[in-house]
Amino acid sequence: MPPSHPTSQPTLRTDAERNRIAVIEAARDVFAEHGLDAPMTEVARRAGVGIATLYRRFPTRDDLITGVFEGKMAAYLDAATTALEDADPWHGFCRYVERVCTMQYEDRGFTTVLTMTFPRAEAFEANRAAAYRGFEKLIAKAKAGGRLRPEFRSQDLVMLLMANAGVVASAGDAAPAASKRLVSYLIAACDAQRQHALAPAPTKRQMYDAMQSGSCDQGT
Repeated sequence: MPPSHPTSQPTLRTDAERNRIAVIEAARDVFAEHGLDAPMTEVARRAGVGIATLYRRFPTRDDLITGVFEGKMAAYLDAATTALEDADPWHGFCRYVERVCTMQYEDRGFTTVLTMTFPRAEAFEANRAAAYRGFEKLIAKAKAGGRLRPEFRSQDLVMLLMANAGVVASAGDAAPAASKRLVSYLIAACDAQRQHALAPAPTKRQMYDAMQSGSCDQGT
């Protein structure tokens, strides 16, 4: 005997997908405006769904964050790939740092995401790791070209992003101009032609622990 409602299951799937998209779009706006600690209730309200529906699609805050920013993390990887293709390694290095810092001030939520880790989001972290490996190759090329300071370490990028995140969070409407000014100073400090001595770099482990300590509380 045929089912009495043959279209009910596809309709349920369509509704679920519509709700998922609505939550993603609402969260993107809320995170951009208020940061990653914004109330999940506000995301649900803007998406036009109940809080139970939101948690059914995204059980933890980290699940929602990585869902919202997976496209931005792919763009982060693309920035490294594009920089490596530059015929001038120093130019590629500078443009990469500028592009990533621009991504930070264009989206307050992504500003924070770049200084955090999400160990359970494997694909998301794989893109981050690939971008980081690309940046390490870019560092080696820029040093070999004689323009990037030999003391520069890949973990210095994490510090740079943390510094830029602080400026973006504090500068309000002046964030774009303030960020660009900060980045220009930081790039100048990376130039091998400048002879000011640098303090020792923190270890990769120290920077990883710092990023983990910035992770959002889950499920709130």
